Amino acid sequence: MSAPKILVIPGSLRVGSHNARLAALAVKELTIADAEVTQISLADYALPLYGASPEGATAVPANAIKLKQAIAAHQGVFIATPELNASVPPLLINAIAWVARARERNDPAESVYRGRVFALGAATRDPLGGIRALMTLRQLLEIGCGALVLPEQISVGAADQAFDDMDNLKDARNAADLRTMARRLVELTWERKGSSR
Repeated sequence: MSAPKILVIPGSLRVGSHNARLAALAVKELTIADAEVTQISLADYALPLYGASPEGATAVPANAIKLKQAIAAHQGVFIATPELNASVPPLLINAIAWVARARERNDPAESVYRGRVFALGAATRDPLGGIRALMTLRQLLEIGCGALVLPEQISVGAADQAFDDMDNLKDARNAADLRTMARRLVELTWERKGSSR
């Protein structure tokens, strides 16, 4: 059986983003755990603000369909989210909302989230390490979209000091949390991939 496919999505477009660094580390750990990994940038899937026009007045943007297809081509997804105002930043919320609405062949809403395994991480300058954003994102994906979200997650506080010159995590516990989360994501996608045969 071929290796499970994992999609990695940094939830920030900022140059030098701590979450882009965390996403890159996740790619490394997931690859070590024998996954086939693809990292994307939301900059390549530019989307208008969801709800800016009356419902039904505008067709679903082509980039929403493309992002949905990218997610659908993978059994697992890792999202690294920044934290803004104790929550998930608008860029990420907007992308999730559009993908939930993007339908093909009359499939039901949120269908791409159901049956797919998600893992979450956050890196912030705040000592709490984005835990409030992680809670919000977990609720959005699990309750709002019906996704399976791993209990294992990675939360990196004081992120401006958390990475060394090689972009590895300095703190051994953070590094272990990332490794555990990556391995669990791969394990669960293996299990679900095998049971779907």
